[in-house]
Amino acid sequence: MDNSSHGRQSLRRPLDILVDGRMRSRPICVELIDVSEGGCKVKGRHGFAEVGEHLSLKINGVRSPLGKVVWVDDQYAGVAFQGKMHEAVVDHLMRESLEKKLANQRRANG
Repeated sequence: MDNSSHGRQSLRRPLDILVDGRMRSRPICVELIDVSEGGCKVKGRHGFAEVGEHLSLKINGVRSPLGKVVWVDDQYAGVAFQGKMHEAVVDHLMRESLEKKLANQRRANG
């Protein structure tokens, strides 16, 4: 999918990390597939989300803006943030994720 397929206004960046959050007043743990200033794509258990539901995520200690599920496809859901995540925060999350991956590779090879 390209950025225009769901009205995206900013570039999605791959993350692929586990994050905690809340949905329907209950805690959830989902895989964050990608993130942008305006939203993200998450993967959870089949049926974990429905279009129109609200959720909050805590990504590496950083709270995202409140999000609304705008599409669901099996275990995947697209989330539009109500407000924007600052570009510097998205960049920081990307750097932090890359540093962790590199450290894990060094340990595995070391």
